[in-house]
Amino acid sequence: MKYYFCYLIVLLPACSQENKTIKIKGSDTEVNLAVQLAESFHEVNAGVFVSISGGGSGLGIASLLNGTADVANSSRSINSGEINLFEKKGAKIDSFIFAQDAIAFVVADDLPIDSVNTDDLAGILSGRYKNWSSLTGKNMIINIYGRQSNSGTHDFVKKKLGIEFTPYAKQMNGNAQILEAIKADHSGIGYVGAGYVTHGSSTGIKVLPVYQDKNEKAISPLDANMIAAGKYFFQRPLYQYYKAASFDKIKPFLDFEKSDTGQKIIQLAGYYPVIK
Repeated sequence: MKYYFCYLIVLLPACSQENKTIKIKGSDTEVNLAVQLAESFHEVNAGVFVSISGGGSGLGIASLLNGTADVANSSRSINSGEINLFEKKGAKIDSFIFAQDAIAFVVADDLPIDSVNTDDLAGILSGRYKNWSSLTGKNMIINIYGRQSNSGTHDFVKKKLGIEFTPYAKQMNGNAQILEAIKADHSGIGYVGAGYVTHGSSTGIKVLPVYQDKNEKAISPLDANMIAAGKYFFQRPLYQYYKAASFDKIKPFLDFEKSDTGQKIIQLAGYYPVIK
């Protein structure tokens, strides 16, 4: 009897700690914002811990499926194949849109181009345009810095432009790595979440405003008024997916994100509030 009694005493604190930890995994676009929200949340909810890690939207959804995450951060909507996997496990999935993001296309600050239209972006990222000469007058090979295929950002850009990425695009691990690559490569172009531009070092790079029609004004992903009006071509909702059975556990954190304090953190971090 003593053996089993001691064993339970060791286990109970571990189980208690597990129940007070909310595990969030997924989108690299959301990871820095999630960390800031988690830190502020813990200041007013000292008994609850929030663990944050990135790895991409696909990884987050897979982690939610296999039970190693309570919340999946995703910069894209869940796809039908993923929904089927949850249904096979008998798990009901709910979602929460807690912020908006805008994709920024960045180049070196000395590249002679100040804006770009969506047709030209499609040509660049698909590999149809291989040289900057027709767009800038400079005879330079275009180098593309993007994300891996499990990234929600990669998926979002591909679908918005209706393209497949050229196989020669360099697949980077995250937004910060893309920005560093563009600073070093004066013939490069990359795409990152706008929040990474506004809250990182922008020395050596510039953000290209985007337009669709030649008669339209090019819109910057850093223009909060245009984002609020839903006018920027590459703006999107940021999702958090969770199992319905876990709602009571994660509700305090979701409520914090929706609060005035949470929304202020979202805006100060370079993201945008949800359009009501």
